[in-house]
Amino acid sequence: MFDKLNNEDRGQVGIGTLIVFIAMVLVAAIAAGVLVNTAGFLQATAEDAGQQSVNKVTNRVEVLNTHGTVGGNEDIANITMTVRLAAGSDAVDMNETSIKYLSETEVTTLTNSTTAETYATATSFNLTEVTDDDNSFGVLNSMNDRYEVKINSSAIETNTGGLSTGETVNLEITSRTGGTTQVILTMPQQLAGKSEGEPVEL
Repeated sequence: MFDKLNNEDRGQVGIGTLIVFIAMVLVAAIAAGVLVNTAGFLQATAEDAGQQSVNKVTNRVEVLNTHGTVGGNEDIANITMTVRLAAGSDAVDMNETSIKYLSETEVTTLTNSTTAETYATATSFNLTEVTDDDNSFGVLNSMNDRYEVKINSSAIETNTGGLSTGETVNLEITSRTGGTTQVILTMPQQLAGKSEGEPVEL
């Protein structure tokens, strides 16, 4: 079959070898497809996790100032905080925001149940508009938006009817996406002699 004068080695590929080669190519192609799909899934998951982490850090409110209102027994009966968006935050809906209230004797989670002129209770905080550019009540979507958040400490502190001089309360304001702002307030020493309803800076 071959020229007898040609001493070069020659080989022939049989049908079996060809089948094995094609099978190897198919297996490699399938493996490559699985790797590509897995890599794409992992990338999407990582992006989602990264965005959620960013939201937990940035999507929150900033407390500008706080004051209390003196009750009938010279305790702080109500706590009022003025809030706005934190720098770099997306819109925060106060209707979907919760406040964890932790004092020396009580712990509870408050939600917003504000409808018109409702009042804060032992399980809810009250929201009052100060400024809102687009009249979207309860939604902080501009750095110019300001709301007052009122907490009824006299209703929460069932044993004392309020927060006494020197007592500390820890408030954690958490948005729907998980961004948290912590506020620690200590009741002032100058409560004695204050009249009911008188505001006191905290």
